[in-house]
Amino acid sequence: MPWPWIFIGIAVGGLVMLVCFGVWLAHKASDLFAELRVLAQRAGQGAELLSRIEIPDGRSSGELIYPDHDPDVVVRHRVPTT
Repeated sequence: MPWPWIFIGIAVGGLVMLVCFGVWLAHKASDLFAELRVLAQRAGQGAELLSRIEIPDGRSSGELIYPDHDPDVVVRHRVPTT
């Protein structure tokens, strides 16, 4: 009657594989959480950099300001016509 021992061996092998998969999954989850922490830090740094941007008053979004030119000269984007 070797059949019960064969099934017990298969069951033990399945349990070993299940434990190995659980350990692998735990490592992957910890790596994921570490990457999410880094992403949150980078988002905070990006938000801080964006908060430092100063938008000049009295200018529309379509005007370009070149620092080496006269500030009273307004340069606008040209839209090509067909």
